Parts: sequence; C-alpha cells; structure tokens
Amino acid sequence: MKEFLFDFISQYGYVALYLLLSAGMLGVPIPDETLMVFIGSLTALGGPFDFGPTLAVIYAGTMTGMTVSYFIGHRVGKPFLNRYGKWVKLTPSRIERAEGWFKKYGLWTVFFGYFVPGVRHFTCYLSGVSGVKFYKYILYAGTGALLWCTTFVTLGRFIGNNFESFLHLFHTYMGISLFILVILAAIGVLIYLRFRKHHIVILKRKPKKRP
Repeated sequence: MKEFLFDFISQYGYVALYLLLSAGMLGVPIPDETLMVFIGSLTALGGPFDFGPTLAVIYAGTMTGMTVSYFIGHRVGKPFLNRYGKWVKLTPSRIERAEGWFKKYGLWTVFFGYFVPGVRHFTCYLSGVSGVKFYKYILYAGTGALLWCTTFVTLGRFIGNNFESFLHLFHTYMGISLFILVILAAIGVLIYLRFRKHHIVILKRKPKKRP
C-alpha cells in the first residue's frame, strides 16, 4: 500500500498529495501522518518538493476532505452513515465513540481529533449531523488542520534523509513509550484521587462555624 502511494506521488506530485489527503479525510484508509512525514523529508536537502507549496497543498487537501465530509453529514444524517459508512470505515461503534467525544468536548473534538487515529475521520461527519454552524466548524477544523499538517510536515523536514531510520526507531520504541505514558498517567490519577480523598476528609472534620 505504501509503495503504491509513494509511486503515485512521485508520478503526479502535488496533485497526488492533494487527492490523497482529501481522500484520507473522507475515511479512505491512507496513512496520513506517515505520508506527511515522508513528504516533509523530501523537502529537505534539495528534495523534489518545496516546503511552502507542500504544506499549502496538504492543508488544502485536508480542508477539502473535511468540508465535503461536513456537508455529507449535514445532508444525509446519522442513519445513512450507520448504514453505508462501513465502506469508509465509519462503523456504528466508531461513530458512537466519536459521538461521545463530540458530546463531551464539543468542537474541540474537531480541533484535537486530527491527532487521534480513528476519531478525526468521523468528527467532520458528526459536525454536519449535529447541525453545527459551518463558520464555527471551519474555525476549529481549519486551525486544527493547520497545526496537524504543520507538525508532521515539519517533523519530516527535520528528519530529512533519515526517514527510514526514524520509522524503525519509532516502531521499535513506540510500545515502550506508550507503556511508560500509561504508567505515568495511572500514577497521576492515583495521586489526584488520594489528594482529593484527603481533602474531603479534612473538610468533614473541620468544625462548622456557629451563627
């Protein structure tokens, strides 16, 4: 799959980038982050792509996909997505998961959803289904997309010619890093709960002032 994508990009250049990022935002299984890091690496050291135009094309493709998804969700509604969404990985369980995030965090789900695999592809549809005003959606989607695209294209440019070595290290230590993050998060939660319990006990013991 990756070899096909890279051959497609090498043959059609910026047009291929635009089409791939648009399709990725619609739910087509495209490794968006890996693709952006790879293309970003090609902008370094006199590569075939320039950083500015590359970032602009990737951002335009992302926003095109997000805009089309919003209007699809707005026009067809949730029942249609539940029935036919499976063709673009929009399974009912994933829709419910993203919907829970959307109800809890609102449009911030759109902003941060770019960085959460399995969520960013659905927030745009749900924004349309929920009837969010288009200008509000574009504000959050546009700023989130700009941050997302800039982060990974810049990361790729920084990596430069060490792209393959970076991917090897990333896949080697990703599991360990995630495990450490989970442990640290669990410790943080335990400390918070212990502090909260201690604070509640103190409040209960504190004598009430008489009128």
